[in-house]
Formats: sequence, C-alpha cells, structure tokens
Amino acid sequence: MSFFNKKKAVLILKDGRVFNGFNFGAEGETGGEVVFTTSMCGYQEILTDPSYDKQIVCMTYPQIGNYGINEEDMESRMPFVAGFVVKEYQNQPSNYRSKGRLEDFLKRHNIVGIEGIDTRALTAHLREKGAMNGFISTVDFNRDSLLEKVSKIPSMAGLDLVRNVSIDKPYEWKQALWSLERGYDERGDGKYFIVAYDYGIKFNILRNLVSAGFRVLVVPADFPAEEVLKMNPDGVFLSNGPGDPEPVKYAIENVKKLVNKKPIFGICLGHQILGLALGGKTFKLKFGHRGGNQPVKDLTTGKVEVTSQNHGFAVDIDSLGGKAEVTHINLNDNTVEGLRHKEYPLFSVQYHPEASPGPHDASYLFKRFYDLIESFR
Repeated sequence: MSFFNKKKAVLILKDGRVFNGFNFGAEGETGGEVVFTTSMCGYQEILTDPSYDKQIVCMTYPQIGNYGINEEDMESRMPFVAGFVVKEYQNQPSNYRSKGRLEDFLKRHNIVGIEGIDTRALTAHLREKGAMNGFISTVDFNRDSLLEKVSKIPSMAGLDLVRNVSIDKPYEWKQALWSLERGYDERGDGKYFIVAYDYGIKFNILRNLVSAGFRVLVVPADFPAEEVLKMNPDGVFLSNGPGDPEPVKYAIENVKKLVNKKPIFGICLGHQILGLALGGKTFKLKFGHRGGNQPVKDLTTGKVEVTSQNHGFAVDIDSLGGKAEVTHINLNDNTVEGLRHKEYPLFSVQYHPEASPGPHDASYLFKRFYDLIESFR
C-alpha cells in the first residue's frame, strides 16, 4: 500500500525527539520504554516474548513482515509489546509457512505500530541517550500534549512487571523442539522432573528443557518454595521475564529458600533474581542488549558464541562478595553474562540459549543443567 493511502502516526520520545511516520496495526495511542533489537528476523517471536512487556520495540532491520505470521512461531500465549516500530512494513508476505499478515496480527491484539520512520536515526539516538519512555499516536499530533502523556509513563526501574505476564496456576509442558519433518513432538518420559518458575517464560525454553530429557511442571512466579520442595523435583528452573528484577521480592525470597536445596538454572530475569537471592545487586544498562548477534565468551571453555539477548538490567558480580564466579562475559561491554556458585549446584546466564529468534550456539546449556542434576543425585 502506498504511503499516500496510509494514516499518519507519530512517535515522540521523553527528551522531545519526534519521528513522523504512518500507522500500521491497530490505531490509537500507546506508551512505554522505547528500545531497539538488532535481530534481522523473528519479529513474531519478539512480539510474543513476555520480556518485552511495557516496551515499544524498534526493529533495526529495515523490511519487516515479508514472511508473514503463523501459529507455530508464538513464544507465549499472546504478544506483550506496548508498540512496534519498523522502517518498512511488507504487507504481501511470501513464505510456505505463512498463515496471515503481520498487520492483521497487530490489529487482532490491539498493538499500535508505526512505519516509515528513520529507524537508524532512532537507534543511534537511543544508543547515545539511552533507552527512554516514548509515545505513539495516530490521533494526537500536538507536541505539548504528547510530551505530557510521555511524562505520565512510569519508569521501568522499580516496576514489577512479572505479575503482568505470569500464569495463574501450574501446568505440565510436554512439547519438544520443532522439526521440519514432524513439527513439534510431544514427550512426557523425561528422566528428571523439574519445576519451572514462569516469570514470563518463552515456549522455546520449555521445548528445549523437554528435548534435553526433563519432565516439566510450570508454576506461577509467586508459587511458594515450600510447595516446590514438597514435590521433591530433581531441579528448579528460573525463567526469563520483563523489567526490573529488584521489585520482584516474592520471587527473590522463594529462590533464597531453594538455594542449596535443589540444583538451579536461571535464564535472563531468572539469572538476575538468582543474583539478588544470593545477596547481590543489579543495575540498569544504558540501552540494554537486544538482538541475535551478541558475542559472549564462555570462560569455562574459552569458546565464543553468538547469542540471542533481551535485557535491560545486569548483575553486579562484585556485589556477590566472592560467593559466585563469572562463567560468561559480553565481549562488547564486558558485562556479566553468566555465573555459577562456588559451592552450591546452581548456575545462570543473562542471555537466551533457547534462541527463537537467534543462533543456537548456546543450546548446550540445557545439557549442562541435565548433567548438573545427574551429578547432584
């Protein structure tokens, strides 16, 4: 569709920078923290990753929508992004797996999108100034009015967003990884039983756990540690999730009760919550790590892997007082990407070894968790 036939839209940042473009997806208004991701594909997985709750996501790759949408690439029950920003939306998808258009998907879930803006300029601005709140509108184009709306959006720091995305009751997960020949396999015969805390868990994490040989019970973010211990699982998994880990006090307290009781593996927010449960601190990154091309070095093997990432906070390893050691570092900025306790059977990583989207270099970590449980028994 020609831009001449499209409805106007505007994105304004908290510092007053304005980007004019055109609406795609739902019409209306939305606000949140504006961030960018460098992934070249996987927009459906990004939209449905609960870690993006309350965020307006900008895709740095210029053409988005060209392979459509399908039911198999959902990473949660629904999309959680606050808004979506692209350079050029492709409304005629071409892919044998496509079951619909991205724009229709956004409309169905009431997600406001904007296209036709200079996403390179937006990304450069966020890299220089840092991630900040912003507002998209298709109905209000008054600068003063929009800035007032931006000012009312709460800061990401200090918000407990986990309650927005977690589940209400436990459930079993049996779906394994996808294959071209069979699609998704169903398995229920894993050797070890684990409890997975849902802080905003991605489906592909669960698929990797099942494929690694686990029987998986997913529980809500505030599920009592005492109830977990009554189940006597072989291990406990702490999932990814959105926002600042520090306000998620109930999760931190539960993990404290599980430390040295069961082997633990944490990913992303789960990594940060584990760090806080061990007595450490976290801090907000300037613009975060989001994309499928972050280089990480595994200090235990000396190997470098290209990883999928999505986080805005990081663990301060020095705050742990020598209890844990760094196992992985980010080669772009030397921030902590993984840790393990020096005495207890637990480890965690800041990035996403399950990919979807992104490379599979780090999928060995699920086997590492399996081996940890096996050695602990």
